[in-house]
Amino acid sequence: MARSSQISDFKEEAAQAARQERTIQKQIDRSDRDGKEGKTKKSAMQSGARAYPEPPLPGQHLKKPGLEADLELKPMFDAPYYKGSEKLLDKIALITGGDSGIGRAVAVLFAREGADVAVAYLDEHEDAKETKRAVEKEGRRCILISGDVADPEFCKHAVERTMKELGGLDILVNNAAFQEHVNSFEELTEEHFDRTLKTNLYGYFYMAKAAVPHMKNGSAIIMTGSVTGLLGNKDLLDYSMTKGGIHAFTRSLATHLVDRGIRVNAVAPGPVWTPLNPADKSADRVANFGADTPMGRPAQPEEIAPAYVFLAAPSCASYITGEVLPIIGGYSGG
Repeated sequence: MARSSQISDFKEEAAQAARQERTIQKQIDRSDRDGKEGKTKKSAMQSGARAYPEPPLPGQHLKKPGLEADLELKPMFDAPYYKGSEKLLDKIALITGGDSGIGRAVAVLFAREGADVAVAYLDEHEDAKETKRAVEKEGRRCILISGDVADPEFCKHAVERTMKELGGLDILVNNAAFQEHVNSFEELTEEHFDRTLKTNLYGYFYMAKAAVPHMKNGSAIIMTGSVTGLLGNKDLLDYSMTKGGIHAFTRSLATHLVDRGIRVNAVAPGPVWTPLNPADKSADRVANFGADTPMGRPAQPEEIAPAYVFLAAPSCASYITGEVLPIIGGYSGG
C-alpha cells in the first residue's frame, strides 16, 4: 500500500512539474508575440535512405512539456531501413525522456538490436504508450515510468522498477530535458533557471547516481548533450550552460568509472525535429527551424538514434569512453 502511495506521489509531482513548465512558457510566449524573425529558404541536403522534411515546417507552438501526438508534422523515428543485428541482445536499457523525439527513436533501435527498454518520462502518457507499442512491435519488453528526474527519489524508483521488472540494468540513457528561450537576459527568472538546471543537470546526476551501483563491467551510460553546449546560443543561456555541463560531466564520470568497466559518452545533436522545440519557440520561428544549418534542415530522430546504438554496443564502442559525439549537420552557430 505504501509503494502504491509513493507511485501516486511521483505522478502528482510529475504533473506539478509539467504545470510549472507551462507557467514558465507562458511568460516567454508573451514576450514572443511582438517579435518576428525573417524567414529564409535554401535547398536542403538529402543524403539519407529516404527524404526528410525541410523548412518551411508547420508553424506550430505546443504547450509544455510538448506532446509528439499533437505535432502536425510527425517526427520520423522508426528507421525502416535500419536493420538490427543483435548488437544489444538481451541488454536492458533505461531511457529518460524516452516517450518522444530522440528518446523514442533510441528506444526503438535498442529494441531492434535485442534490448528490453524502460522508458522514464514526465507526464506525456499518450506519447509514452506509443513508444511502448513501437518497442513491443520489435518483439521486446517495455515498461513505462512516469515522474520528474529532478527528484532523486524518483530516479531511485525508476532504477529499482527497471531492475525488478526487466531483470537488470546495462544501459542508461540520460535524455530528459527542459528548454525555454528568452529574448533578453532580464527575462531569465530564477524559477526558469532553476527548472532548467534541475532537469538537465541534477536529473542526469541523480539518475547516474541511482544506476551506477547496479551496473557491471561492460555497461554503458550515454548522455544527450547539444550543439548549444559546444557553441553556445544567445537565446538559450541556461540550456546551453547545462549542455556544456553535461559534456564535462560525461568526460569526468567516464574517467571515474573506467576502472569499473563502465563506459560513459555523450551525443551532442544539432537541431532535431522533436516536441522540444515547438514547445519552446513561437510558431513563426518553428517554421524555419534548422534552416540555418549547412544542410538546410533539422535532423529527424531516426538520424540521431544510431549513434546511441553505436555507443551502447560493446561490439562497436568497447574502446570509446569520455567522448562527446557531435551530430550537427555542419551547424556553425546561433
